[in-house]
Amino acid sequence: MATLMIQGTTSDAGKSTVVAALCRALARRGISVAPFKPQNMALNSAVTEDGGEIGRSTALQAQACYLAPHSDMNPVLLKPETDRGAQVILRGKVHGHMGALDYHAYKRTAKESVMAAWQALESRYDVIIAEGAGSPAEINLRKGDIANMGFAEAADCPVLLVGDIDRGGVFAQLVGTLALLSESEQARTKGFIINRFRGDMALLNPGLEWLEERTGKPVLGTLPYLQGLVLDAEDSIGLTHAEKASQTLNVIVPALPRISNHTDFDPLRLHPQVSLTFVGPDQPIPAADVIILPGSKSTASDLAWLKRQGWDNAIQRHLRYGGKVLGICGGFQMLGEWVDDPEGVEGKPEKVTGLGLLPLTTRMVPGKQLRNVRGVTIAEGAPVTGYEIHNGVSEGQALSSPLFDLDERPEGAISEDGQIMGTYLHGLFDHPEACQTLLKQLGLANGEQINYQAHRESELERLADMLEAHIGIETVIALLDADVSP
Repeated sequence: MATLMIQGTTSDAGKSTVVAALCRALARRGISVAPFKPQNMALNSAVTEDGGEIGRSTALQAQACYLAPHSDMNPVLLKPETDRGAQVILRGKVHGHMGALDYHAYKRTAKESVMAAWQALESRYDVIIAEGAGSPAEINLRKGDIANMGFAEAADCPVLLVGDIDRGGVFAQLVGTLALLSESEQARTKGFIINRFRGDMALLNPGLEWLEERTGKPVLGTLPYLQGLVLDAEDSIGLTHAEKASQTLNVIVPALPRISNHTDFDPLRLHPQVSLTFVGPDQPIPAADVIILPGSKSTASDLAWLKRQGWDNAIQRHLRYGGKVLGICGGFQMLGEWVDDPEGVEGKPEKVTGLGLLPLTTRMVPGKQLRNVRGVTIAEGAPVTGYEIHNGVSEGQALSSPLFDLDERPEGAISEDGQIMGTYLHGLFDHPEACQTLLKQLGLANGEQINYQAHRESELERLADMLEAHIGIETVIALLDADVSP
């Protein structure tokens, strides 16, 4: 067994896409490979085959390996609930809620879960491609680190460092990061990858030569900027997307402070007849055909934010003019009459008034519901697949008019006039027929079918092709076979 770790100079340097590309490049050569992210902080998550929860980007990397996602692939997942606290998930299951300082002290214990999960993967696969988090040079977080070099040292694996040239300062990123590492960490850093380059390589080559001479480390390759790449994001979102010439349906989504699983909207971003815009804080709320309330890690506090931003009045006005509203998971709960969290499952114990658009109520209860599901839409019997991740239990008359039949049980709700819909189902637009049917219900009468699953596969192949064209894959395989002890 061999492990290679991809670390980055910053968050969003491209670690996730490089890992996905490497996984697919190795897997299609017949190599038994699995992804691994020791610690992740993200609100985009996926349900695993063993009934756990991991970061969505790691689940995508599992797909790159032709594998079903497993909780061992991301043993520590932190889901922020406030600026100073998060829900801690260990090997797929909720461990509890911790403040930032408490978790920092807990990392020594969390490391046991990380190493146990890595060893479990080690017993099942020949190669593991691990991904770091943020930067290994965060001096304030290095004590007890399990996300970057702390894991690499414990696993005794080589590291490749990725820098993003598109944001500028890539040479400072790489040299500065390396300089802040210990001698043993510098020794196990075997080279650099320059990511998101657009321009003339002749202008970049002198810099690469200087970098290699200065550090004594090789540049394994320079990866080009891939225009139009749309794959499951780890966490960040762009607030706006360019309008499309053929648009016929305008969709807006409030970018909640604790928005979760916004990857639900990736199929809509791709759809040639849909213009989708995320509306951020203090931005004007534009007119639209559809308002979608997304998932939330902190439903009550995000609902209060919506009201402060004026979305409650905007939604009422939108409905008076014949617009449609869809709520997903936390957004579905917000559509009801009230949300009660008596035990403080998502924060402080409180009961808050909902938007009052559907006759239902929600009570937060301990014990998160995690399941992959399949079924059909009630409207046209179109096949639908997805997953559920939530604590709330909803009740009320609205549920007597469901949106889906999932695993032979009714799910979701739709108002009598068809203007308001809600569901706990994430990934509801991923299946081409379900997407087409749901968009029809939302007002797109003659919508095209798009296959987001096929798109994912195509993008993974595109990533792997790009990687193999610009990095010698044999060099990577040689690193996996080398003795990497510093």
